[in-house]
Amino acid sequence: MNRRDFLKTIGLAAASLWHGHPRQGSEGPGRVFTPRKPVPRRDDRRPNIVLIMSDDVSPDLYGCYGNKKVKTPNIDSMAAEGVMFRTCWASAVCAPTRALIMTGRYANRTGSYHNSLQMPQKDASTELLKYHHSFGKLLKQAGYATAIAGKWHCSGSRPESPDGGFDEYCLWEGVKEIEKLPGKPEFTGDWEDKTNNTTTSRYWRPGIIKNHKLLKTGPSDFGPDIFTDFLCDFIKRKKDRPCLAYYPMVAPHGTREGHTTTPLRGKVGEMARAAPDETQARFEALNEYIDVLIGRIRKKVDDLGLAENTIFIYCSDNGTAVTAKSRGVERGCLVPMVISGGGIKKRGATDEITDLSDILPTLVDFAGAKIPDGYEVDGKSLKPFLTGQTDKHRDWIYSVIGTTQLVRTKRYLLEAVNPLLGLPDGRLYDCRGSRNGKGYRRITDPPEAEKIRKVFDPVLKKYPALQKDLPYFQTKRGKSFLNEYTQAQAVEKHLHNHRHYRFYQE
Repeated sequence: MNRRDFLKTIGLAAASLWHGHPRQGSEGPGRVFTPRKPVPRRDDRRPNIVLIMSDDVSPDLYGCYGNKKVKTPNIDSMAAEGVMFRTCWASAVCAPTRALIMTGRYANRTGSYHNSLQMPQKDASTELLKYHHSFGKLLKQAGYATAIAGKWHCSGSRPESPDGGFDEYCLWEGVKEIEKLPGKPEFTGDWEDKTNNTTTSRYWRPGIIKNHKLLKTGPSDFGPDIFTDFLCDFIKRKKDRPCLAYYPMVAPHGTREGHTTTPLRGKVGEMARAAPDETQARFEALNEYIDVLIGRIRKKVDDLGLAENTIFIYCSDNGTAVTAKSRGVERGCLVPMVISGGGIKKRGATDEITDLSDILPTLVDFAGAKIPDGYEVDGKSLKPFLTGQTDKHRDWIYSVIGTTQLVRTKRYLLEAVNPLLGLPDGRLYDCRGSRNGKGYRRITDPPEAEKIRKVFDPVLKKYPALQKDLPYFQTKRGKSFLNEYTQAQAVEKHLHNHRHYRFYQE
Protein backbone atom coordinates (compact mmCIF):
# COMPACT_ATOMS: atom_id res chain seq x y z
CA MET A 1 0.00 0.00 0.00
CA ASN A 2 1.47 3.39 -0.97
CA ARG A 3 1.44 6.43 1.32
CA ARG A 4 -1.54 8.07 -0.39
CA ASP A 5 -3.71 4.93 -0.04
CA PHE A 6 -2.53 4.47 3.53
CA LEU A 7 -3.46 8.05 4.44
CA LYS A 8 -6.86 7.62 2.81
CA THR A 9 -7.50 4.40 4.73
CA ILE A 10 -6.56 6.00 8.02
CA GLY A 11 -8.75 9.00 7.24
CA LEU A 12 -11.80 6.85 6.49
CA ALA A 13 -11.31 4.86 9.64
CA ALA A 14 -11.05 8.02 11.72
CA ALA A 15 -14.13 9.44 10.05
CA SER A 16 -16.22 6.42 10.98
CA LEU A 17 -15.29 6.89 14.62
CA TRP A 18 -15.89 10.63 14.63
CA HIS A 19 -19.63 10.74 15.41
CA GLY A 20 -20.41 9.83 11.83
CA HIS A 21 -18.77 13.01 10.53
CA PRO A 22 -15.52 13.01 8.51
CA ARG A 23 -12.86 14.84 10.46
CA GLN A 24 -10.17 17.04 9.00
CA GLY A 25 -6.94 15.09 9.08
CA SER A 26 -4.52 13.22 6.85
CA GLU A 27 -7.29 12.25 4.43
CA GLY A 28 -7.39 15.65 2.75
CA PRO A 29 -8.73 19.20 2.81
CA GLY A 30 -12.32 20.29 3.00
CA ARG A 31 -13.35 18.50 6.19
CA VAL A 32 -13.57 19.67 9.77
CA PHE A 33 -14.25 17.79 12.98
CA THR A 34 -17.20 18.07 15.38
CA PRO A 35 -16.05 18.68 18.98
CA ARG A 36 -16.89 16.16 21.66
CA LYS A 37 -18.22 16.87 25.13
CA PRO A 38 -15.42 17.99 27.49
CA VAL A 39 -14.33 15.71 30.30
CA PRO A 40 -13.19 16.72 33.81
CA ARG A 41 -9.55 17.73 34.02
CA ARG A 42 -6.83 19.15 36.25
CA ASP A 43 -7.20 21.59 39.13
CA ASP A 44 -4.96 24.20 37.46
CA ARG A 45 -7.46 25.83 35.12
CA ARG A 46 -5.03 28.09 33.30
CA PRO A 47 -5.47 27.45 29.59
CA ASN A 48 -3.27 25.41 27.34
CA ILE A 49 -1.96 27.55 24.50
CA VAL A 50 -1.26 26.28 20.99
CA LEU A 51 0.51 28.98 18.97
CA ILE A 52 0.96 28.15 15.29
CA MET A 53 2.85 30.37 12.85
CA SER A 54 3.11 29.37 9.20
CA ASP A 55 6.04 30.37 7.00
CA ASP A 56 5.63 32.80 4.06
CA VAL A 57 1.91 33.03 3.39
CA SER A 58 -0.48 35.98 3.06
CA PRO A 59 -4.08 36.07 4.34
CA ASP A 60 -5.51 35.72 0.83
CA LEU A 61 -4.68 31.98 0.84
CA TYR A 62 -7.51 31.23 3.32
CA GLY A 63 -11.23 30.79 2.87
CA CYS A 64 -12.03 33.02 5.83
CA TYR A 65 -10.09 35.82 4.13
CA GLY A 66 -11.97 35.41 0.87
CA ASN A 67 -10.17 32.66 -1.05
CA LYS A 68 -12.70 30.57 -2.98
CA LYS A 69 -10.26 27.93 -4.22
CA VAL A 70 -7.98 26.79 -1.40
CA LYS A 71 -9.66 24.56 1.19
CA THR A 72 -8.89 25.62 4.79
CA PRO A 73 -11.94 24.47 6.80
CA ASN A 74 -10.23 24.19 10.18
CA ILE A 75 -8.79 27.70 10.09
CA ASP A 76 -12.09 28.95 8.69
CA SER A 77 -14.04 27.33 11.52
CA MET A 78 -11.63 28.82 14.08
CA ALA A 79 -12.31 32.24 12.53
CA ALA A 80 -16.06 31.71 12.79
CA GLU A 81 -15.92 30.35 16.35
CA GLY A 82 -13.49 32.96 17.68
CA VAL A 83 -11.81 36.09 16.32
CA MET A 84 -10.30 36.78 12.90
CA PHE A 85 -8.33 40.00 12.56
CA ARG A 86 -8.67 41.55 9.14
CA THR A 87 -5.48 43.50 9.84
CA CYS A 88 -2.53 41.94 11.65
CA TRP A 89 1.06 42.94 10.97
CA ALA A 90 4.33 41.08 11.33
CA SER A 91 7.63 42.13 9.81
CA ALA A 92 7.96 41.38 6.10
CA VAL A 93 10.78 38.87 6.62
CA CYS A 94 11.27 35.78 8.77
CA ALA A 95 13.94 36.55 11.41
CA PRO A 96 12.61 39.98 12.49
CA THR A 97 9.14 38.50 12.93
CA ARG A 98 10.45 35.64 15.05
CA ALA A 99 12.29 38.11 17.27
CA LEU A 100 9.14 40.25 17.44
CA ILE A 101 6.72 37.50 18.38
CA MET A 102 9.12 35.92 20.84
CA THR A 103 10.01 39.09 22.77
CA GLY A 104 7.06 41.46 22.29
CA ARG A 105 9.54 44.09 21.13
CA TYR A 106 10.02 45.89 17.82
CA ALA A 107 13.32 45.80 15.95
CA ASN A 108 14.23 49.22 17.34
CA ARG A 109 14.78 47.44 20.67
CA THR A 110 15.94 43.97 19.57
CA GLY A 111 18.12 45.02 16.63
CA SER A 112 16.51 42.40 14.39
CA TYR A 113 15.61 44.46 11.31
CA HIS A 114 16.11 41.96 8.51
CA ASN A 115 17.50 38.45 7.97
CA SER A 116 20.62 40.26 6.74
CA LEU A 117 20.49 43.12 9.25
CA GLN A 118 20.88 41.81 12.79
CA MET A 119 22.40 44.37 15.13
CA PRO A 120 24.77 42.93 17.73
CA GLN A 121 23.54 42.77 21.31
CA LYS A 122 25.25 44.57 24.20
CA ASP A 123 28.07 42.04 24.35
CA ALA A 124 28.52 42.18 20.54
CA SER A 125 26.99 38.71 20.21
CA THR A 126 23.84 37.57 18.42
CA GLU A 127 22.36 36.12 21.63
CA LEU A 128 19.01 37.89 21.33
CA LEU A 129 17.29 36.16 24.25
CA LYS A 130 20.15 36.90 26.60
CA TYR A 131 18.90 40.49 26.70
CA HIS A 132 15.24 40.15 25.68
CA HIS A 133 12.81 37.84 27.48
CA SER A 134 11.07 35.10 25.51
CA PHE A 135 7.47 34.06 26.08
CA GLY A 136 8.76 30.49 26.39
CA LYS A 137 10.86 31.39 29.40
CA LEU A 138 8.18 33.52 31.05
CA LEU A 139 5.53 30.82 30.75
CA LYS A 140 7.93 28.12 31.92
CA GLN A 141 8.72 30.21 34.98
CA ALA A 142 4.98 30.42 35.62
CA GLY A 143 4.70 26.62 35.70
CA TYR A 144 3.84 25.80 32.11
CA ALA A 145 5.22 22.79 30.29
CA THR A 146 6.71 24.16 27.08
CA ALA A 147 7.57 22.66 23.70
CA ILE A 148 8.49 23.94 20.25
CA ALA A 149 8.42 22.19 16.88
CA GLY A 150 9.25 23.30 13.36
CA LYS A 151 11.59 26.18 12.51
CA TRP A 152 13.47 28.34 15.01
CA HIS A 153 15.50 30.97 13.09
CA CYS A 154 15.65 33.41 16.01
CA SER A 155 19.12 34.95 16.15
CA GLY A 156 21.92 33.07 17.92
CA SER A 157 19.88 32.02 20.94
CA ARG A 158 18.68 28.42 21.30
CA PRO A 159 15.10 27.44 22.20
CA GLU A 160 16.14 24.74 24.66
CA SER A 161 18.46 27.09 26.56
CA PRO A 162 17.30 28.69 29.83
CA ASP A 163 16.80 31.93 27.90
CA GLY A 164 14.69 30.18 25.25
CA GLY A 165 12.59 28.43 27.85
CA PHE A 166 11.42 25.31 26.00
CA ASP A 167 11.48 22.00 27.86
CA GLU A 168 11.30 19.97 24.65
CA TYR A 169 11.97 20.62 20.99
CA CYS A 170 11.70 19.00 17.57
CA LEU A 171 13.26 21.28 14.97
CA TRP A 172 14.39 21.38 11.37
CA GLU A 173 18.12 22.03 11.62
CA GLY A 174 21.10 22.54 9.36
CA VAL A 175 24.45 20.83 9.14
CA LYS A 176 26.09 23.09 11.74
CA GLU A 177 23.61 22.12 14.47
CA ILE A 178 23.79 18.45 13.52
CA GLU A 179 27.59 18.54 13.83
CA LYS A 180 27.27 19.84 17.40
CA LEU A 181 25.38 16.74 18.55
CA PRO A 182 27.13 14.12 20.68
CA GLY A 183 28.98 11.66 18.44
CA LYS A 184 28.57 13.92 15.40
CA PRO A 185 25.95 11.72 13.71
CA GLU A 186 25.87 11.58 9.92
CA PHE A 187 22.86 13.10 8.18
CA THR A 188 21.50 10.61 5.65
CA GLY A 189 18.32 12.44 4.64
CA ASP A 190 17.63 14.70 1.67
CA TRP A 191 18.74 18.20 0.75
CA GLU A 192 16.89 21.29 -0.43
CA ASP A 193 19.70 22.13 -2.80
CA LYS A 194 21.19 18.94 -4.17
CA THR A 195 24.01 20.75 -5.98
CA ASN A 196 26.05 21.46 -2.86
CA ASN A 197 24.30 19.79 0.09
CA THR A 198 24.23 22.84 2.35
CA THR A 199 20.62 22.92 3.53
CA THR A 200 18.83 19.85 4.83
CA SER A 201 15.34 19.11 3.57
CA ARG A 202 12.47 20.50 5.60
CA TYR A 203 9.88 18.28 3.90
CA TRP A 204 10.70 14.78 2.60
CA ARG A 205 13.50 12.90 4.41
CA PRO A 206 14.01 16.01 6.57
CA GLY A 207 16.87 17.06 8.81
CA ILE A 208 15.27 17.10 12.26
CA ILE A 209 16.77 17.15 15.73
CA LYS A 210 14.43 16.01 18.50
CA ASN A 211 15.57 16.70 22.06
CA HIS A 212 19.29 16.58 21.22
CA LYS A 213 19.05 13.54 18.91
CA LEU A 214 19.12 13.44 15.12
CA LEU A 215 16.12 11.60 13.70
CA LYS A 216 16.81 9.04 11.02
CA THR A 217 14.29 9.79 8.28
CA GLY A 218 13.30 7.82 5.21
CA PRO A 219 11.82 8.65 1.78
CA SER A 220 8.21 8.68 3.01
CA ASP A 221 8.87 10.79 6.13
CA PHE A 222 7.35 14.26 5.78
CA GLY A 223 8.67 16.96 8.13
CA PRO A 224 5.34 18.68 8.93
CA ASP A 225 3.86 15.30 9.91
CA ILE A 226 6.76 14.65 12.29
CA PHE A 227 6.43 18.07 13.94
CA THR A 228 2.68 17.72 14.33
CA ASP A 229 2.91 14.24 15.82
CA PHE A 230 5.55 15.49 18.26
CA LEU A 231 3.30 18.27 19.54
CA CYS A 232 0.26 15.99 19.74
CA ASP A 233 2.29 13.58 21.86
CA PHE A 234 3.58 16.44 24.02
CA ILE A 235 0.05 17.71 24.70
CA LYS A 236 -1.07 14.18 25.57
CA ARG A 237 1.80 13.63 28.00
CA LYS A 238 1.26 17.03 29.66
CA LYS A 239 -2.53 16.89 29.81
CA ASP A 240 -2.55 17.18 33.61
CA ARG A 241 -0.80 20.56 33.68
CA PRO A 242 -1.04 23.74 31.60
CA CYS A 243 1.18 23.62 28.54
CA LEU A 244 2.43 25.84 25.74
CA ALA A 245 2.89 24.25 22.31
CA TYR A 246 4.66 26.63 19.93
CA TYR A 247 4.59 25.53 16.29
CA PRO A 248 6.55 27.84 13.97
CA MET A 249 5.93 25.77 10.84
CA VAL A 250 8.38 25.14 8.01
CA ALA A 251 5.46 25.28 5.54
CA PRO A 252 4.38 26.50 3.04
CA HIS A 253 7.83 28.05 2.42
CA GLY A 254 9.33 26.91 -0.88
CA THR A 255 12.50 24.87 -1.20
CA ARG A 256 15.59 25.59 -3.24
CA GLU A 257 14.58 22.84 -5.65
CA GLY A 258 11.13 24.36 -6.16
CA HIS A 259 7.90 23.70 -4.29
CA THR A 260 7.71 20.22 -2.88
CA THR A 261 4.96 17.73 -3.36
CA THR A 262 2.72 17.03 -0.37
CA PRO A 263 0.65 14.08 0.84
CA LEU A 264 -2.21 15.84 -0.96
CA ARG A 265 -0.56 16.37 -4.34
CA GLY A 266 2.17 14.71 -6.38
CA LYS A 267 4.48 11.78 -5.93
CA VAL A 268 5.57 10.95 -2.38
CA GLY A 269 9.08 12.20 -1.69
CA GLU A 270 9.41 14.18 -4.91
CA MET A 271 11.10 17.58 -4.71
CA ALA A 272 11.93 18.15 -8.38
CA ARG A 273 11.38 21.60 -9.88
CA ALA A 274 7.98 21.92 -11.48
CA ALA A 275 6.40 24.11 -14.16
CA PRO A 276 5.00 27.45 -12.89
CA ASP A 277 1.37 26.30 -12.86
CA GLU A 278 2.26 23.12 -11.02
CA THR A 279 4.46 25.03 -8.58
CA GLN A 280 1.50 27.25 -7.67
CA ALA A 281 -0.75 24.20 -7.34
CA ARG A 282 1.76 22.57 -5.00
CA PHE A 283 1.97 25.74 -2.93
CA GLU A 284 -1.80 25.84 -2.56
CA ALA A 285 -1.90 22.13 -1.70
CA LEU A 286 0.78 22.63 0.93
CA ASN A 287 -1.29 25.42 2.46
CA GLU A 288 -4.26 23.07 2.50
CA TYR A 289 -2.09 20.50 4.26
CA ILE A 290 -1.28 23.07 6.94
CA ASP A 291 -5.01 23.13 7.62
CA VAL A 292 -5.02 19.32 7.76
CA LEU A 293 -2.30 19.41 10.41
CA ILE A 294 -4.15 22.03 12.44
CA GLY A 295 -7.19 19.76 12.30
CA ARG A 296 -5.07 16.93 13.63
CA ILE A 297 -3.93 18.98 16.62
CA ARG A 298 -7.45 20.21 17.31
CA LYS A 299 -8.72 16.65 17.27
CA LYS A 300 -6.00 15.51 19.68
CA VAL A 301 -6.87 18.33 22.06
CA ASP A 302 -10.55 17.42 21.83
CA ASP A 303 -9.92 13.68 22.29
CA LEU A 304 -8.09 14.51 25.51
CA GLY A 305 -11.03 16.56 26.77
CA LEU A 306 -8.99 19.75 26.72
CA ALA A 307 -10.85 21.77 24.07
CA GLU A 308 -12.78 23.91 26.54
CA ASN A 309 -9.53 24.99 28.17
CA THR A 310 -7.22 25.39 25.18
CA ILE A 311 -6.57 28.53 23.15
CA PHE A 312 -5.47 28.23 19.51
CA ILE A 313 -3.64 31.11 17.84
CA TYR A 314 -2.82 30.96 14.14
CA CYS A 315 -0.74 33.51 12.20
CA SER A 316 2.07 33.74 9.65
CA ASP A 317 5.56 35.25 9.80
CA ASN A 318 5.24 37.42 6.67
CA GLY A 319 3.46 37.64 3.35
CA THR A 320 3.77 35.18 0.49
CA ALA A 321 7.19 35.00 -1.17
CA VAL A 322 7.76 37.00 -4.39
CA THR A 323 4.44 38.87 -4.22
CA ALA A 324 4.76 40.17 -0.65
CA LYS A 325 7.77 38.97 1.35
CA SER A 326 10.54 41.54 2.02
CA ARG A 327 8.53 44.47 0.62
CA GLY A 328 8.17 47.67 2.65
CA VAL A 329 4.48 47.96 1.84
CA GLU A 330 1.45 46.75 3.76
CA ARG A 331 1.14 43.50 1.81
CA GLY A 332 4.65 42.55 2.93
CA CYS A 333 3.81 42.58 6.64
CA LEU A 334 0.09 41.72 6.45
CA VAL A 335 -0.53 38.25 7.90
CA PRO A 336 -3.49 36.16 9.01
CA MET A 337 -4.43 36.17 12.69
CA VAL A 338 -7.12 33.81 13.94
CA ILE A 339 -7.72 33.03 17.62
CA SER A 340 -10.27 30.64 19.09
CA GLY A 341 -10.84 28.27 21.97
CA GLY A 342 -11.92 28.22 25.57
CA GLY A 343 -12.92 31.64 26.87
CA ILE A 344 -12.55 33.41 23.53
CA LYS A 345 -15.58 35.49 22.59
CA LYS A 346 -17.18 34.65 19.27
CA ARG A 347 -16.62 37.79 17.22
CA GLY A 348 -15.80 36.49 13.76
CA ALA A 349 -14.03 39.01 11.52
CA THR A 350 -13.03 42.20 13.30
CA ASP A 351 -11.72 45.58 12.16
CA GLU A 352 -9.67 45.97 15.36
CA ILE A 353 -5.97 45.97 14.54
CA THR A 354 -3.07 44.05 16.05
CA ASP A 355 0.55 43.19 15.37
CA LEU A 356 2.73 40.33 16.57
CA SER A 357 4.27 42.36 19.39
CA ASP A 358 0.94 41.69 21.14
CA ILE A 359 1.58 37.94 21.39
CA LEU A 360 4.00 37.89 24.35
CA PRO A 361 1.86 40.09 26.65
CA THR A 362 -1.22 38.12 25.58
CA LEU A 363 0.33 34.76 26.47
CA VAL A 364 1.65 36.14 29.74
CA ASP A 365 -1.79 37.51 30.59
CA PHE A 366 -3.64 34.25 29.88
CA ALA A 367 -1.00 32.20 31.72
CA GLY A 368 -1.00 34.35 34.84
CA ALA A 369 2.72 34.85 34.29
CA LYS A 370 4.65 38.05 34.91
CA ILE A 371 6.69 40.42 32.79
CA PRO A 372 9.78 41.30 34.85
CA ASP A 373 9.89 44.73 36.46
CA GLY A 374 11.55 47.28 34.21
CA TYR A 375 11.13 45.20 31.05
CA GLU A 376 9.21 47.24 28.51
CA VAL A 377 7.30 45.53 25.74
CA ASP A 378 5.88 47.26 22.69
CA GLY A 379 2.82 45.04 22.46
CA LYS A 380 -0.46 45.09 24.34
CA SER A 381 -2.33 42.08 25.71
CA LEU A 382 -5.23 40.96 23.54
CA LYS A 383 -6.90 39.13 26.42
CA PRO A 384 -9.40 41.89 27.34
CA PHE A 385 -10.58 42.09 23.73
CA LEU A 386 -10.57 38.34 23.13
CA THR A 387 -12.59 37.59 26.25
CA GLY A 388 -15.10 40.40 25.74
CA GLN A 389 -13.96 42.68 28.57
CA THR A 390 -13.53 45.44 26.00
CA ASP A 391 -14.51 45.97 22.38
CA LYS A 392 -11.39 47.94 21.44
CA HIS A 393 -7.76 46.92 21.33
CA ARG A 394 -5.23 49.52 20.18
CA ASP A 395 -5.06 52.73 18.15
CA TRP A 396 -2.12 51.95 15.87
CA ILE A 397 0.20 49.14 14.78
CA TYR A 398 3.78 49.30 13.56
CA SER A 399 6.15 47.31 11.41
CA VAL A 400 9.75 47.65 10.29
CA ILE A 401 11.59 45.75 7.58
CA GLY A 402 15.21 46.65 6.93
CA THR A 403 15.30 50.44 7.08
CA THR A 404 11.63 50.84 6.10
CA GLN A 405 8.87 51.70 8.58
CA LEU A 406 5.09 51.34 8.38
CA VAL A 407 2.35 52.60 10.72
CA ARG A 408 -1.40 52.07 10.55
CA THR A 409 -4.63 53.01 12.27
CA LYS A 410 -7.94 51.38 11.39
CA ARG A 411 -8.50 53.99 8.70
CA TYR A 412 -5.11 55.39 7.65
CA LEU A 413 -1.90 53.78 6.40
CA LEU A 414 1.62 55.16 6.22
CA GLU A 415 3.99 52.85 4.36
CA ALA A 416 7.45 52.86 2.74
CA VAL A 417 8.93 55.40 5.17
CA ASN A 418 12.63 55.16 4.32
CA PRO A 419 15.00 58.16 4.56
CA LEU A 420 17.93 55.99 3.51
CA LEU A 421 16.26 55.08 0.21
CA GLY A 422 14.92 58.55 -0.53
CA LEU A 423 11.40 58.32 0.93
CA PRO A 424 11.62 60.12 4.30
CA ASP A 425 7.88 60.88 4.30
CA GLY A 426 6.73 57.54 2.90
CA ARG A 427 3.28 57.27 1.29
CA LEU A 428 0.07 58.11 3.13
CA TYR A 429 -3.34 56.58 2.38
CA ASP A 430 -6.96 56.74 3.43
CA CYS A 431 -7.95 53.06 3.40
CA ARG A 432 -11.67 53.90 3.64
CA GLY A 433 -12.62 50.67 5.37
CA SER A 434 -10.70 48.41 2.99
CA ARG A 435 -8.13 45.94 4.34
CA ASN A 436 -6.65 44.42 1.18
CA GLY A 437 -5.24 47.37 -0.75
CA LYS A 438 -8.32 47.89 -2.88
CA GLY A 439 -9.88 51.33 -2.84
CA TYR A 440 -7.07 53.08 -0.94
CA ARG A 441 -6.81 56.82 -1.68
CA ARG A 442 -3.39 58.45 -1.76
CA ILE A 443 -3.27 61.56 0.44
CA THR A 444 -1.08 64.28 -1.02
CA ASP A 445 -2.89 67.45 0.05
CA PRO A 446 -0.57 69.09 2.66
CA PRO A 447 -3.24 70.27 5.13
CA GLU A 448 -5.02 66.91 5.10
CA ALA A 449 -1.75 65.00 5.38
CA GLU A 450 -0.50 67.17 8.23
CA LYS A 451 -3.64 66.52 10.26
CA ILE A 452 -3.38 62.75 9.86
CA ARG A 453 0.36 62.65 10.47
CA LYS A 454 -0.19 64.01 13.97
CA VAL A 455 -1.10 60.44 14.90
CA PHE A 456 1.82 58.84 13.07
CA ASP A 457 4.64 61.26 13.87
CA PRO A 458 4.84 60.42 17.62
CA VAL A 459 5.17 56.72 16.70
CA LEU A 460 7.99 57.44 14.24
CA LYS A 461 9.68 59.63 16.86
CA LYS A 462 9.50 56.85 19.43
CA TYR A 463 10.90 54.33 16.93
CA PRO A 464 13.30 56.38 14.79
CA ALA A 465 14.33 55.19 11.33
CA LEU A 466 17.83 53.89 10.70
CA GLN A 467 20.13 56.40 8.98
CA LYS A 468 23.04 55.82 6.64
CA ASP A 469 25.52 57.26 9.17
CA LEU A 470 24.72 54.48 11.66
CA PRO A 471 28.10 53.11 12.90
CA TYR A 472 27.00 49.55 12.13
CA PHE A 473 26.89 50.42 8.44
CA GLN A 474 30.63 51.02 8.59
CA THR A 475 31.29 47.40 9.58
CA LYS A 476 31.91 44.65 7.04
CA ARG A 477 28.45 43.16 7.49
CA GLY A 478 26.79 46.56 7.49
CA LYS A 479 28.51 47.58 4.26
CA SER A 480 27.52 44.29 2.65
CA PHE A 481 23.88 44.82 3.60
CA LEU A 482 23.82 48.37 2.26
CA ASN A 483 25.52 47.38 -0.98
CA GLU A 484 22.85 44.78 -1.72
CA TYR A 485 19.96 46.76 -0.24
CA THR A 486 20.58 49.93 -2.27
CA GLN A 487 20.84 48.31 -5.71
CA ALA A 488 18.30 49.92 -8.06
CA GLN A 489 16.41 46.69 -8.71
CA ALA A 490 16.29 45.83 -5.02
CA VAL A 491 15.00 49.32 -4.14
CA GLU A 492 12.28 49.12 -6.79
CA LYS A 493 11.08 45.79 -5.44
CA HIS A 494 11.32 46.78 -1.80
CA LEU A 495 9.39 50.05 -1.98
CA HIS A 496 6.52 48.88 -4.17
CA ASN A 497 3.88 46.21 -4.46
CA HIS A 498 4.23 43.32 -6.86
CA ARG A 499 2.77 44.25 -10.25
CA HIS A 500 -0.20 41.92 -9.71
CA TYR A 501 -1.09 43.65 -6.43
CA ARG A 502 -0.89 47.31 -7.34
CA PHE A 503 -4.45 48.05 -6.37
CA TYR A 504 -3.73 51.59 -5.21
CA GLN A 505 -1.64 54.52 -6.37
CA GLU A 506 2.03 54.31 -5.47
